[in-house]
Amino acid sequence: MKHISDHDLMISVKDGDLDKLGVLFERYHQKLYTLFLWQTRNAIISQDLVQEVFMRMLKSNKTYRGEGQFTTWMYCIARSVRMDHYRKNRKKMTSLDQAKEIPMDGSDPELQAERQSEIDLLYRAMDQLSDEKREVLVLSRLQNYKYEEIAGILGCSVGTIKSRVFWAIRDLGKIVKSMNGICHEM
Repeated sequence: MKHISDHDLMISVKDGDLDKLGVLFERYHQKLYTLFLWQTRNAIISQDLVQEVFMRMLKSNKTYRGEGQFTTWMYCIARSVRMDHYRKNRKKMTSLDQAKEIPMDGSDPELQAERQSEIDLLYRAMDQLSDEKREVLVLSRLQNYKYEEIAGILGCSVGTIKSRVFWAIRDLGKIVKSMNGICHEM
């Protein structure tokens, strides 16, 4: 199924072949999960949001026109799902204590502890960024989407995305630097 394009799969779903949605799920559920995990810091909520994205894709399959890239359409739905979740659950925001730990490769325990400490620092620093800045960093740096794709997802110009990424990286660097200073003073 790797040779069938996302667009063709979604057209098949639109035409009633709902099994093709399963192929799209296999292709994109991990990327969506990672995106949501960075945004919610909660594995269970992230899994639920991924499921909601695919449910909305199924419900709105008749409106899929395929004029742009499939991923742009999918991430627009994901963004809407996330915003709806935040609106409904403003008072139930999660903490870092519920964050999924990044799996380690079984190497030296001291190295693992150091790596986990760095990951925890990054999570805490990312939490201090605005949702807008965190979103562009996850899409551009962790998921390797091109600025053009991110612009389509977020509905703004490529120049705006470049600017947001620049400021997000700059702010993240400042946050990490200040947190490192705090950590070393202890």
